[in-house]
Amino acid sequence: MKLTNLHQFLYDFFTIQDCAIREETEHTLEVQLTRELDQALMNRPFYWHYMDKMGQQGVPMSLSLNTSPEKLDDQKEWIHFGSPRLQQIFSYIQDKARITLLYEQTDGEMKTSLLPWLVVNVKMEYFGKQKKDHIQSIGLQLINGTMLTNMMLKLDSLPLQRVMSDYSYTISPLIKPSSGFYRIFQYFEEKLSNEDMYWASDAQKALEDERKLLEHFFSKNDDLSDLYEQELYRVKERLEPKISLKVINAGLFYLSENTNASIISQ
Repeated sequence: MKLTNLHQFLYDFFTIQDCAIREETEHTLEVQLTRELDQALMNRPFYWHYMDKMGQQGVPMSLSLNTSPEKLDDQKEWIHFGSPRLQQIFSYIQDKARITLLYEQTDGEMKTSLLPWLVVNVKMEYFGKQKKDHIQSIGLQLINGTMLTNMMLKLDSLPLQRVMSDYSYTISPLIKPSSGFYRIFQYFEEKLSNEDMYWASDAQKALEDERKLLEHFFSKNDDLSDLYEQELYRVKERLEPKISLKVINAGLFYLSENTNASIISQ
């Protein structure tokens, strides 16, 4: 995942959580947190306990983030894959915001049908000699089975809300959401099966080299067999190639026919 997509992911996350975006550039975000996100991200339990005890609302903090590939500004917090702040946000999403239901806002003056999309944001983690991860957003239309990548980017400019506009009505899914999840994970399995797995071969070779070194080191002393097994286990944990897929969050998005046609044709 490119860091420009990380920037968009963060913008979407804070916007959906009703945080005010005070300022935004290509690689910076100035965000006014809500109380809930302040409590989740800023580690100020005593402050909020005191505010509650005094019967006061309290003032949530703001975050000034640098989302660029490199740490260019010491005045802003650099957020990147692997950074503690991003892991906090992932944990919050997993705990609090795994599933959402949103409707496209319409003018409320004429009957408008809304078609269902299952949108799933998945974190793909690669473990081996080198570790990497990226996030992919997949949308599946639950009427005709159309599947799109980068779905969150396509939804970014749409007016979405938690309640339907007047005169709007939903079309019942022909594909059950549970079947939709299965189709999406089938997509990832096919995608992974077609990837170049050179990294896995490199990791397996490094693992074998480390195993041989351990055998050579411990072969002259049978009394250290338990220690050998422990060290071999650690080496396997560090180098054995594997891939993990984790659902960050998901949602049902009901979109008008015009919007359906527009995003499919993009």
